[in-house]
This record gives sequence, structure tokens and C-alpha cells, in this order.
Amino acid sequence: MAKRIAVLVNPTSGKGRGAREATIALGRLHALGCSVTELVGADGPDAVLLAQRAVLDGFDALVAVGGDGMVHLVLQAVASTGVPLGIVPAGSGNDIATALGLTPHDPAAAAEVIAAGVTRPIDAGRVLVGGDAEPVWFAGVLSSGFDSKVNERGNRMRWPRGPMRYNLATVAELRVFTPVPFTFAIDGVETKQSAMFVAVGNTASYGGGMRICPSASPDDGRLAVTVVGAVSKARFLRLFPSVFKGTHVTHPEVTVFDAQQVQIAASGMLAYADGEYVGPLPVTIDCVPGAVQVLVHG
Repeated sequence: MAKRIAVLVNPTSGKGRGAREATIALGRLHALGCSVTELVGADGPDAVLLAQRAVLDGFDALVAVGGDGMVHLVLQAVASTGVPLGIVPAGSGNDIATALGLTPHDPAAAAEVIAAGVTRPIDAGRVLVGGDAEPVWFAGVLSSGFDSKVNERGNRMRWPRGPMRYNLATVAELRVFTPVPFTFAIDGVETKQSAMFVAVGNTASYGGGMRICPSASPDDGRLAVTVVGAVSKARFLRLFPSVFKGTHVTHPEVTVFDAQQVQIAASGMLAYADGEYVGPLPVTIDCVPGAVQVLVHG
């Protein structure tokens, strides 16, 4: 019997590459004998509903075609269900897929990985926001502070598209940003610190290759926490390039923790995970070992 696979597509990923790569991946999956249903959501919440319905309908796997944001949406449906997650990395940023050894922008190869059916259990971060009953899941990095402000600013910008919008939003936000008085608890040990931002990583990188949590591993049952302390704008600009190699963690302004649970609070701050809006602080983040089965190379 053919494998029944639901494929959730973000046609705007990677400046329209998502639609083109979805066509290639779908064709290859059909050629490999899979029964494929394509899903295209009207927006993020609609995409999540479609993915959740696919889980209830008993599909053998759910596939995200797009970048980290699309993976994040599908994750909300498959986490802790045992239904495998497949990825066709077709976004501007594909940090989660790269961390799992998947090659971006090779949709035919991604389809072959999905059809082969080899799975790997990975951890996921489970976020509780305030008193909300429903958790938000993430596979990559959650952050709050300067990064979340940049995300907010970038989401309001209509031009340019792609990574350059993030770069321009970073420059604009740096002009007005001041360090934030955070309270965070690492496995119950509370600390108060004025900081530029706090990042919690299940995988090492975000934003298209920024290795903000270089020690993070998606299958060690732990979260890596990076805190960039209060620094001058000039110092922050000098520190910033080192994040692409992960060497920023050697600087005295940066503190790194290892945790199973992290709580973060700060007045007026928001949290983003996998580049997607999560909610206002405070948040409680738990690492859930083996929460997701991901389709990977055999």
C-alpha cells in the first residue's frame, strides 16, 4: 500500500522558490509510489489547522515545504504524536533542516529521503506562555530581547524581502534599543541580569547560519541558553560578526547555560521561536526528549 503523505507548502518561501521546489518534490514523491495530498494554508493559523487535520486523518507523514517558519507550523501538529515530520528545505533560512543533515534547495533529494521513511527522534522545546493551556513547540531557537524586536520591526517592513530585510531591521533597531532587565531561571535557579537578549537553542543556529547556541544538540535532552549581557552599541557591533562562527560565546559579555527547563521574564518583551511569534513574556520552556520523529537520511 502506498504511503499517504500530506505536504504543506508555503509558496512564498525563498522569494517564490517554495512553489517551484514543491512541484519538483511532489512529482518525485509520486514517481516513488507515494500517495500525496498537497495542502496550502491561507495564513499561518490556517496552515496549522490543515496540519492538525492531516494528523487526525491518519497520514503516514507530514511534510513542510519551506523554511524554518513552515517547519515550525507543521511541528505544532506532529509534536508528541509519533507522526513523522518531513522537510523539503526551500526557505531563505533553513537552519533546522541543516542541523538535521538535510540539503537546502534540493527538492528531489528531499523527496527521496521522505519516501525512504527513515526516522530519527529529536527533542523539541515546549513553551508555555502565561496561563495559556496550549503549548507552542519549537525545533530551533527561541529568543527574546534585541532579536525579537528585530523580528517585530522586520515583520512590519514591506521591502526588501529575504535576509536583507532582517539586516536592515537590525541596523534600525540598534539605533533605539537599550538593554533589557531580564529575570530568568535555569532549572529553578533564578538570575536577574540586564541583557541585550536571551536565546534558548534546541539546535545551534538561526537567521540563516548565525550560530547563537553553538553547543546545542537536537537529541541530548537539554537546551543551550545564551545570554548576551548589556554592552554598548559599538561593542555589540564588534561582537556581532563572531556569531556566524559561534565564537561569540568566548567573550566575557556572553554567558552560556545548559538546562532542561528555562523561565524568562521581562516587562514588555516578546518571544519568537524558529522566527515565528510565540507570545509575550513570561514564558516557561521545557526540553521534551524525542518529541518529534523526523525523516532523515538513512
